[in-house]
Amino acid sequence: MNHIRQAEHLAEAYADAILRLSYTYLKNTQDAQDVCQTVFVKLLTEPRQFESAEHERAYILRMAANACKDILKSPWRRRTRPLEEGFQVPAPAAEDGSVLAAVNALPPHYRAVIYLYYYEGYAAGEIGEILGVPTATVHTRLARGRAKLKEILGGMDYEQSV
Repeated sequence: MNHIRQAEHLAEAYADAILRLSYTYLKNTQDAQDVCQTVFVKLLTEPRQFESAEHERAYILRMAANACKDILKSPWRRRTRPLEEGFQVPAPAAEDGSVLAAVNALPPHYRAVIYLYYYEGYAAGEIGEILGVPTATVHTRLARGRAKLKEILGGMDYEQSV
């Protein structure tokens, strides 16, 4: 049997069963489709002879179950979350007069260093490496950015508010 006919036979006979089984493990249609594809590729690249149709079906479903288990225990799977979970987290709203609104009003080169220094916690040397500028430039932009923030926020001295 050539590869095209064999692929058609496998798809007609086992695709639905593999997809259903994979979906019960993974609870995700796209991941179930990936498992189905993985199983078919493996069957086509490593052909086997089976004693009977029942043995072939059991072997293929075992392959699908094992592929699902491999996905479930992969480190990548444990570190990721569905995209839909991100939709539930609202972005912080910048209010007029807030510090975030003032930072966003800064010119981009000041905004970047202020953000990296205060919000992300990077040191000036690290910010210089990230932005590709000398550390002295980072210190200058921090000082000028603070001065502009002082103007925007109404002249309150940032050292007094600490």
